[in-house]
Amino acid sequence: MWQHLAVIQMSIAEKIIRTVAVYALILILFRIAGKRGLAQLNTFDMVVVFLLSNVVQNAIIGNDNSLFGGVIGAVTLVAVNSAVTRWLARDPRAARLLEGTPTTVVQDGKLVPGALRGLALRASELEHAIRIQNGDNVTDVARARLEPDGQLLVTLRPSEQNATRGDVEDLQRRLERIERLLADLADGRRPSR
Repeated sequence: MWQHLAVIQMSIAEKIIRTVAVYALILILFRIAGKRGLAQLNTFDMVVVFLLSNVVQNAIIGNDNSLFGGVIGAVTLVAVNSAVTRWLARDPRAARLLEGTPTTVVQDGKLVPGALRGLALRASELEHAIRIQNGDNVTDVARARLEPDGQLLVTLRPSEQNATRGDVEDLQRRLERIERLLADLADGRRPSR
C-alpha cells in the first residue's frame, strides 16, 4: 500500500508541463471570458469553477494517483501562480494584457449601456453595488469604474458625498461662533467677532 503512495506514474517533467499548460489555458479562457462584475461569483460562476476543476484534473495528473504526483502538481500550480502574480505586479503591460483595463460603467449619473453589455452586467447588480458604497442610486454617481479584479470604484457627485471630519469641525466652529453672538446679544452687549 505505501509504495503506491510514493510511486509516480509519469515523469516529473511531464507532470510539470501538464500543470503549466492547463494553468495557461485556464488563464487564457478567463481572460477571453472577461472580468466578472463586482468582485463576486454568482451561482453560474460557482458551477463553472467546480466543474472546471473536475474537468482539468485528469489533464494535470493523467493516470497518476500517487501522493507525490499530486504534491508535484500542487507545488507547480502555486509556484506558477506566484510567478505570474509577481510578474503582473512589476510589468504594467503584462497586467493590461492578462487582466485587462478598467471599464467605466457610470458617467455623470448615467449608465453606460455598451459597457454593461460588454461585461454581461445587469443594471440591478450595479445599482446594488452603488448602494453598498453609500450612493442611493445611479444619479448620485459622478463616475463608476469596474476594475479588472472586479472591484467597483464609485466616485459620488460632490453634493452626494458624506461630510468629512474637517467639514464637521468647520460646522462646529461656526455654530460656536453663532452661539457666542447670540449670548452677547442676550446679555445686551455688542456682539464680538
